[in-house]
Amino acid sequence: MSVPATNTSDNTSDAEVAQPSRAELVCALPHIPEAVSVVRRRARTVLTQWRVPSPTSADALLVISELTTNAIVHALPPAVLRLSLPEAGGRRALRIEVTDSGPLPQRRSSHDSPHPAEHREDGRGTGIVAALSARHGISRHSERTTRWAVLPMRA
Repeated sequence: MSVPATNTSDNTSDAEVAQPSRAELVCALPHIPEAVSVVRRRARTVLTQWRVPSPTSADALLVISELTTNAIVHALPPAVLRLSLPEAGGRRALRIEVTDSGPLPQRRSSHDSPHPAEHREDGRGTGIVAALSARHGISRHSERTTRWAVLPMRA
């Protein structure tokens, strides 16, 4: 499930985090709902090997779930998860990136939906990622989109 590492970010606003990593995992995301749990298990193992503190690891697994679910449900395949441990201003951080092939074509929304927007279960991922990360964003490239988050290491 691993693929060769390539540079996916051309966003200069996050340049201070883009220092070389000591560790990196690149993992292809199968375009099926079951992929989220498989990727979470793999990420949990890698974060443990990297000795990422438990609070950061727990937050990272939630961010990974949100970003991978978004790529599988709302974007075109293929998609790739990248985890890395860059140095950010002399401090260790965990960078999570999910790159996909751009959004699915827009579906017509139904105004006759039996569930008002405030009762829907989707659409909360960006808020969760924002709450758990020090920085987050979206980098758009030709024919691909990368959603990323940087989590500080918390003991």
